[in-house]
Amino acid sequence: MFSTITKPLIMGILNVTPDSFSDGGRYTAVDAALEQAGRMLDEGVGIIDIGGESTKPGSDPVDSAEQIRRVLPVISAIRQQHDIPISIDTTCSAVAVAAINAGATMINDISGGLNDPAILTLAAQNNTPIILMHSRGTPKTMQDNPHYENVVAEVLAELKHRIDAALSAGIPEELIAIDPGIGFGKRKQDNLDLLAHLHAFVALGFPVLLGTSRKRFMGNICNVSEPADLITATAVTTALGVMSGVKIFRVHDVKENRQALEVAWAIKQSFYSWI
Repeated sequence: MFSTITKPLIMGILNVTPDSFSDGGRYTAVDAALEQAGRMLDEGVGIIDIGGESTKPGSDPVDSAEQIRRVLPVISAIRQQHDIPISIDTTCSAVAVAAINAGATMINDISGGLNDPAILTLAAQNNTPIILMHSRGTPKTMQDNPHYENVVAEVLAELKHRIDAALSAGIPEELIAIDPGIGFGKRKQDNLDLLAHLHAFVALGFPVLLGTSRKRFMGNICNVSEPADLITATAVTTALGVMSGVKIFRVHDVKENRQALEVAWAIKQSFYSWI
C-alpha cells in the first residue's frame, strides 16, 4: 500500500467514540458513520481511519472489548458497500486483529507499537501496513509538562527506534509509514518546530503521515476555541506538508484539505518541471 503512493492522499477521520475532541458522539450509530463515510468518499478521501478510543489530551483508556464493540459494525458496514482502504486506529493488537478480520486493511498505532508490541507481530504475520506514530506518555498524561531539548532530533531518534522494532518483528519496509505525532506530548513550539522540519522525517525514506486536523495549538495561534473553526488553519498545514513531501494527511474535513492538497501538488509539480 504505502510503497505505491506517489501523489499524496487524504485519510478521513471517522471516530466512533462518544468523547473525541472535535466530533465525539456524532458517528457512534452505524447509519451515521456509514453516511459520513459516503460523504468523505464523494469528497475524494483515499483512506478512512476508524477509531473506537479517544486519544485527546486527558482521555481515559478504553478496553479492547469496548473498542471492538464500537468499531466492528462500522467497518463491516463500510466494507459491504465500499472498496476503500480502511485503517483501524488502535494501540491494541486484539482490536487490530478483529478489525482486520472485519475488513480493515491497515493499522494506525499512535504508540508506534509501544503500548502492545504484539501489534507489530500481528502486522508482520498478516502483511498489514502499519503507521507508527511518535508520542510520549499516554493520552491521559501526555500534555503534563512535556519537555524536549531538541524536539526534531529527539522525535526522529525515537521514531527510528520504532521503525527498527517493526523491522525486527518482520514487517517489510514497504509496509511502514511514520507520523511525527503533532500534539501528542508536544508543546505549541514543539509542534511548530516539527512542522518546520517535516522534510527531515521525509528523508528517513518512509511515507510520512501528518495529523494536525483542528488541533489546539493552531487555535492558540489563531485565537480560536472551537475545533471546527480551524478548517482553514488545517488546510494551510496540508499545503505545507505537500510541499515538504508528506504523503498522507489525516483530517476531519476532506473536501477543504483535498483542495489544499491539489493546489499545492500542482504547484510542486510545476516547480520540478523547471529543474
